[in-house]
Amino acid sequence: MSENQTVGLVVETVAGPGVLHQLSGVVARHQGDITSVEIVEQSAAGARVSFEVALPLEAVSVLKRDLEGLPVVRAVATVPTLGTIYGKRLIIMGGGAQVGQVALGAISEADRHNIRGEHISVDTIPLVGEKALAEAVRAVARLPRASALVLAGSLMGGEIEEAVREVRARGLLVISLNMAGSVPDAADLVVSDPVQAGVMAVMAVADTAKFTLERLKRRVF
Repeated sequence: MSENQTVGLVVETVAGPGVLHQLSGVVARHQGDITSVEIVEQSAAGARVSFEVALPLEAVSVLKRDLEGLPVVRAVATVPTLGTIYGKRLIIMGGGAQVGQVALGAISEADRHNIRGEHISVDTIPLVGEKALAEAVRAVARLPRASALVLAGSLMGGEIEEAVREVRARGLLVISLNMAGSVPDAADLVVSDPVQAGVMAVMAVADTAKFTLERLKRRVF
């Protein structure tokens, strides 16, 4: 039997309780390892469920056939995984003007690496307020494929600092602009220029870049 590979499946189903349980039961019977699952659409008329499953390539067609055989299933399609299409995700949040400047650097740098075969996507969300930002920072740790977070603002601290320390403990890279407040003290890297912050964030997560934070002799630029 060949080694496992991850495949994407989009399953259209009827609406109702217990549907996800039936779908995952079929995957389990085929020794599939569900690495990602998301209900991408749900209404009274039905639902669409997106799975990413690791299993031997020769088992994909059999799994698809058995899923299609469930009474609750209307259709099954194999699709590329989101990691194949969108790859690693860089999240930028904070004040609108600063977010835009960080995104300018990040998108330009991501384009350079994506041309060379990388898949790096950039997400932005302008936010204000300590509570809103702290909740958003914590939510990044729950986002699929999120590799790094850039905090772009003029003043961040308090609960936002606590949230930064929490997500860093989960392995998320956090870069902060050089701003007032305690967030820069909690971040992995502090960069004064927002465009450079976006560039460095992409370089830090790109496999095609010869750049690691561990090799830096200082953490504030």
